[in-house]
Amino acid sequence: QVQLVESGGGLVQAGGSLRLSCAASGRTFTRFDMGWFRQVPGKEREFVAGITRSTGSTRYADSVKGRFTISRDNAKNTVYLQMNSLKPEDTAIYYCACSLSTVVSVNLIDYWGQGTQVTVSS
Repeated sequence: QVQLVESGGGLVQAGGSLRLSCAASGRTFTRFDMGWFRQVPGKEREFVAGITRSTGSTRYADSVKGRFTISRDNAKNTVYLQMNSLKPEDTAIYYCACSLSTVVSVNLIDYWGQGTQVTVSS
């Protein structure tokens, strides 16, 4: 069992920045690929960014490329999402996720965090 706890969400003006953190319980953090998803009411949860457990390779949704950066600190069992140049359309609940396979699809996620709200005002 893995527990994921997000923090760092909040309200920010367009063009601003936020840094999300996700702390994982247990000593199995390095077994998992880690990722971030987001969801707005009435829409499906969508992939935002992912980072592999082995090489630390990263992958991003086209909508956030060049603005968001995912990273992980294996010593702290923590994954981060640095969000810059935020836009109102980035407003959503952001979820941390982990997978023993890959995090690019919601169907392959093994564990989810509880979510943290990000609101970007225009």
